[in-house]
Amino acid sequence: MKNLYHFIQILILSLLTNSLLGQSQPDSSALFRIETRDGNEYIGLIVASDSSKVELETSMLGRITLPRTSIVVMSKLNPESLKAGQVWQENPQSGRYFWSPNGYGLRKGEGYYQNIWVLWNQASVGVTDNFSIGAGMIPLFFFGGLPTPVWIVPKFSIPVVKDKFNLGAGAIAGTFLGEKSSGVGIVYGLGTYGNRNNNLTLGLGYGYAGGEWSSSPVITLSGMARVGRKGYIITENYFIGIGNETITLLSVGGRTIIKKAGFDYGLFVPIISGMDQLIAIPWLGFTVPLGKKY
Repeated sequence: MKNLYHFIQILILSLLTNSLLGQSQPDSSALFRIETRDGNEYIGLIVASDSSKVELETSMLGRITLPRTSIVVMSKLNPESLKAGQVWQENPQSGRYFWSPNGYGLRKGEGYYQNIWVLWNQASVGVTDNFSIGAGMIPLFFFGGLPTPVWIVPKFSIPVVKDKFNLGAGAIAGTFLGEKSSGVGIVYGLGTYGNRNNNLTLGLGYGYAGGEWSSSPVITLSGMARVGRKGYIITENYFIGIGNETITLLSVGGRTIIKKAGFDYGLFVPIISGMDQLIAIPWLGFTVPLGKKY
């Protein structure tokens, strides 16, 4: 019995020791990006860490020690985000093009605020890795008390093949404050081929207004391609059936990452039968990421 008691003691002590060692040993094979309060950024391998400091092995500075109180962000890097020794920041609006969504969504805890031409305001947050919810408004009440559009935007994102093919579904459900309305909106489904930086999306949606659904769908074909550390090319195109006619809305432009925000710019060109000449409508917007950083 005495030998059995000692054996149990040794077994418990061994399990506790292995558990503690497992918790204290950093991932020595993964690159981390650390941003400090003074604005500096360091990239390297974490060789040791505890509750007060982090030791980082860098290629330029060798081994450095950073107090945890000075660290603002510490994130594990995807190897694909490191190009020629520089970090290519994540797309601040990887789940959308200019306005139209794609199959990718916000991760749990992530969020963003989007503004388009000053008046359009929308904010969204990731509730889970597969579901996000947002709300927006155009504050027309500033202009003589005009009816003000408000809306919510639930969205589901389902990865089929990780970083290669995603399905998405959601809705825009809105109304006008200041007048009687039965609501307006659209429900949609879409598929996205590619990753968060380079992809192509085909979407299908049906709108409703005044309690009635549209008889013809809206088809979207959009894409984005990363062309540098801070730049994207974006195209977002709509094919809208109205009666026996189809209105086509084509666009091309870009997104530039300025620090952590995204600045969008481009031109939209409507094509309608009977138009005498082409016109181009400018697009300007920006997106600021909120919440958890990855």
